[in-house]
Amino acid sequence: MFQSTRYLIPLLLLCVLTAGGAPRKAIQPKEFPTSGPFSPAILADGTLYVSGQVGRDLKTGKTPAEFEAEVRQTFDNIGIILKEAGMSFDDVVAVSVYLTDVSLFQRMNAVYVTYFKEPRPARTTVGVAKLAGEFRIEITVTARK
Repeated sequence: MFQSTRYLIPLLLLCVLTAGGAPRKAIQPKEFPTSGPFSPAILADGTLYVSGQVGRDLKTGKTPAEFEAEVRQTFDNIGIILKEAGMSFDDVVAVSVYLTDVSLFQRMNAVYVTYFKEPRPARTTVGVAKLAGEFRIEITVTARK
Protein backbone atom coordinates (compact mmCIF):
# COMPACT_ATOMS: atom_id res chain seq x y z
CA MET A 1 0.00 0.00 0.00
CA PHE A 2 2.72 2.51 0.93
CA GLN A 3 4.64 1.69 -2.23
CA SER A 4 1.74 2.70 -4.53
CA THR A 5 0.86 5.92 -2.69
CA ARG A 6 4.49 7.01 -2.92
CA TYR A 7 3.98 7.44 -6.67
CA LEU A 8 0.35 8.51 -6.57
CA ILE A 9 0.88 11.79 -4.70
CA PRO A 10 3.59 13.13 -7.07
CA LEU A 11 1.45 12.07 -10.04
CA LEU A 12 -1.59 13.92 -8.66
CA LEU A 13 0.56 16.99 -7.97
CA LEU A 14 1.86 16.91 -11.54
CA CYS A 15 -1.71 16.73 -12.90
CA VAL A 16 -2.81 19.69 -10.77
CA LEU A 17 0.16 21.83 -11.77
CA THR A 18 -0.16 21.17 -15.50
CA ALA A 19 -3.97 21.38 -15.74
CA GLY A 20 -4.08 25.15 -15.25
CA GLY A 21 -0.85 25.83 -17.05
CA ALA A 22 -2.09 26.12 -20.63
CA PRO A 23 -0.14 28.91 -22.34
CA ARG A 24 -1.97 32.16 -22.97
CA LYS A 25 -1.32 34.20 -26.07
CA ALA A 26 -2.28 37.84 -26.47
CA ILE A 27 -3.95 38.59 -29.81
CA GLN A 28 -2.85 42.06 -30.91
CA PRO A 29 -3.86 42.93 -34.50
CA LYS A 30 -1.68 45.63 -36.04
CA GLU A 31 -4.80 47.77 -36.59
CA PHE A 32 -5.39 48.04 -32.82
CA PRO A 33 -3.58 50.57 -30.64
CA THR A 34 -1.34 49.01 -28.00
CA SER A 35 -2.31 51.51 -25.30
CA GLY A 36 -4.45 50.51 -22.35
CA PRO A 37 -4.14 47.95 -19.58
CA PHE A 38 -5.67 45.08 -21.57
CA SER A 39 -5.24 42.94 -24.68
CA PRO A 40 -7.80 42.99 -27.50
CA ALA A 41 -8.08 39.22 -26.94
CA ILE A 42 -6.44 36.28 -25.22
CA LEU A 43 -6.16 32.82 -26.77
CA ALA A 44 -5.97 30.12 -24.10
CA ASP A 45 -6.26 26.40 -24.71
CA GLY A 46 -7.99 26.87 -28.07
CA THR A 47 -10.54 29.37 -26.76
CA LEU A 48 -10.45 33.05 -27.74
CA TYR A 49 -11.68 35.61 -25.22
CA VAL A 50 -12.27 38.97 -26.92
CA SER A 51 -12.27 42.12 -24.80
CA GLY A 52 -15.28 44.40 -25.04
CA GLN A 53 -15.25 46.17 -28.39
CA VAL A 54 -16.94 49.42 -29.33
CA GLY A 55 -17.80 51.12 -32.59
CA ARG A 56 -14.73 53.30 -32.88
CA ASP A 57 -13.21 53.44 -36.36
CA LEU A 58 -9.66 52.17 -35.86
CA LYS A 59 -8.20 54.55 -38.47
CA THR A 60 -9.99 57.79 -37.61
CA GLY A 61 -10.82 57.19 -33.94
CA LYS A 62 -14.35 58.43 -34.61
CA THR A 63 -17.66 56.78 -33.75
CA PRO A 64 -20.37 56.74 -36.44
CA ALA A 65 -23.38 58.96 -35.74
CA GLU A 66 -25.87 56.36 -37.01
CA PHE A 67 -26.47 53.55 -34.50
CA GLU A 68 -26.49 50.72 -37.07
CA ALA A 69 -23.12 51.93 -38.42
CA GLU A 70 -21.76 51.89 -34.86
CA VAL A 71 -22.93 48.29 -34.44
CA ARG A 72 -21.35 47.29 -37.79
CA GLN A 73 -18.09 48.98 -36.82
CA THR A 74 -18.11 47.11 -33.51
CA PHE A 75 -18.54 43.77 -35.30
CA ASP A 76 -15.96 44.71 -37.92
CA ASN A 77 -13.46 45.38 -35.12
CA ILE A 78 -14.29 41.99 -33.60
CA GLY A 79 -13.81 40.42 -37.05
CA ILE A 80 -10.26 41.81 -37.24
CA ILE A 81 -9.43 40.18 -33.90
CA LEU A 82 -11.02 36.87 -34.92
CA LYS A 83 -9.04 36.86 -38.18
CA GLU A 84 -5.77 37.58 -36.36
CA ALA A 85 -6.47 34.53 -34.18
CA GLY A 86 -7.21 32.36 -37.25
CA MET A 87 -10.94 32.32 -36.55
CA SER A 88 -14.16 33.76 -37.95
CA PHE A 89 -17.66 34.60 -36.80
CA ASP A 90 -18.52 30.92 -37.42
CA ASP A 91 -16.27 30.05 -34.45
CA VAL A 92 -18.05 32.37 -31.99
CA VAL A 93 -19.89 30.41 -29.28
CA ALA A 94 -21.00 33.22 -26.94
CA VAL A 95 -21.75 36.93 -27.27
CA SER A 96 -22.42 39.57 -24.62
CA VAL A 97 -23.99 42.82 -25.77
CA TYR A 98 -24.17 45.93 -23.60
CA LEU A 99 -26.59 48.68 -24.70
CA THR A 100 -26.98 52.10 -23.12
CA ASP A 101 -30.55 52.23 -24.47
CA VAL A 102 -32.48 48.96 -24.62
CA SER A 103 -34.94 50.55 -27.05
CA LEU A 104 -32.11 50.08 -29.62
CA PHE A 105 -32.33 46.28 -29.19
CA GLN A 106 -34.24 45.55 -32.42
CA ARG A 107 -31.96 47.82 -34.45
CA MET A 108 -28.91 46.06 -32.99
CA ASN A 109 -30.49 42.68 -33.71
CA ALA A 110 -31.05 43.59 -37.37
CA VAL A 111 -27.29 44.10 -37.78
CA TYR A 112 -26.34 41.18 -35.48
CA VAL A 113 -28.06 38.55 -37.65
CA THR A 114 -25.98 39.59 -40.68
CA TYR A 115 -22.78 38.48 -38.89
CA PHE A 116 -23.91 35.11 -37.53
CA LYS A 117 -25.35 32.08 -39.33
CA GLU A 118 -27.56 29.44 -37.75
CA PRO A 119 -27.03 28.09 -35.20
CA ARG A 120 -26.22 31.47 -33.75
CA PRO A 121 -24.05 31.78 -30.63
CA ALA A 122 -25.46 31.88 -27.13
CA ARG A 123 -26.08 35.53 -26.28
CA THR A 124 -26.72 37.86 -23.39
CA THR A 125 -27.96 41.40 -23.94
CA VAL A 126 -27.84 43.82 -21.03
CA GLY A 127 -29.00 47.41 -20.65
CA VAL A 128 -26.41 49.56 -18.88
CA ALA A 129 -26.54 53.14 -17.64
CA LYS A 130 -23.32 54.23 -19.37
CA LEU A 131 -20.29 52.92 -21.24
CA ALA A 132 -16.82 54.49 -21.27
CA GLY A 133 -16.80 57.28 -23.86
CA GLU A 134 -19.74 58.22 -26.05
CA PHE A 135 -20.50 54.66 -27.15
CA ARG A 136 -24.01 53.21 -27.19
CA ILE A 137 -22.91 49.58 -27.56
CA GLU A 138 -20.09 47.33 -26.39
CA ILE A 139 -19.76 43.68 -27.40
CA THR A 140 -17.54 40.86 -26.22
CA VAL A 141 -17.32 37.38 -27.72
CA THR A 142 -15.87 34.00 -26.91
CA ALA A 143 -14.79 31.80 -29.83
CA ARG A 144 -13.48 28.25 -30.14
CA LYS A 145 -12.04 26.44 -33.15
